[in-house]
Amino acid sequence: MGTMLHVRLDPQLDKRLGSLAKETRRSKSDCAREAILQYPEDREDYLTGLAAVERCEPTITLEELKRRLCL
Repeated sequence: MGTMLHVRLDPQLDKRLGSLAKETRRSKSDCAREAILQYPEDREDYLTGLAAVERCEPTITLEELKRRLCL
């Protein structure tokens, strides 16, 4: 068993989380856990991209990336 974390949510976010849980037939805790698990990876990707922009590394558009990947 892992560590328990208590988090206060504003009513709007709690309602959204509840709707998502109901729609996916999962608990609010499961939905929140999945979001927390994904956050570090998303944040690391963002920071990596931001660092590349700050170093003025060459970039391409999403459309160009799709073309190169034949998507």
